[in-house]
Amino acid sequence: MNRATATQSLSVSFTVGLYGTAFGAASIAAGFSILQTCLLSLLTFSGASQFAIVGVMGAGGSAISGIATASLLGIRNGLYGLRMAPLLKVRGVKRVIAAQVTIDESTGVAIGQEDLGINAMKQGFWLTGFGVYIFWNFFTLLGALGAQAMGNPSAWGLDAAVPAAFLGLVWPRLTGRYERTLAASAVTLAIVLSPIISAGLPIIATALLAVAFGWKVRS
Repeated sequence: MNRATATQSLSVSFTVGLYGTAFGAASIAAGFSILQTCLLSLLTFSGASQFAIVGVMGAGGSAISGIATASLLGIRNGLYGLRMAPLLKVRGVKRVIAAQVTIDESTGVAIGQEDLGINAMKQGFWLTGFGVYIFWNFFTLLGALGAQAMGNPSAWGLDAAVPAAFLGLVWPRLTGRYERTLAASAVTLAIVLSPIISAGLPIIATALLAVAFGWKVRS
């Protein structure tokens, strides 16, 4: 086992896992039960998609809107799978497990070990994937229990956890003029559409806007 890879995997896993506390609190604030909150983390295991579901439904949107929004955000995991499949070469049950832990962090750490060889890449993927899964679910439970113990989560401002979490995800990626223009356009579109259409649909509209931006850049 490569020690540097293991250290990096643990560092990433714990840091990302801590973020599960915010999801647990946000989910309770949106009206989900502790069981529902934990099941979302155990089964969905995609931070952005989970925040989208509780955000849309907590704002009064339908389950269909929430699922559609979460699905759009989760498409990238399928693309990661295409990248990881030739490397992992897994079959049967192991393939299902690999699909569950194919996320931003496991893929990123795996690719980051490319100079160290295939074995280090595989190690980075599995250690990070399982590490994030364990820590994310553990801290989701802690966040949910803490939010419920507070009584009315909204009174503590926890209902702002979802937009704050998304801002935290997006902000580090706004490094160029293109990204900033897209972000500003998406915010404007969402604000304009929010009073007009059902909750959740403005987010879907901004996803379509992102596709339009990408298409224009490629053409």
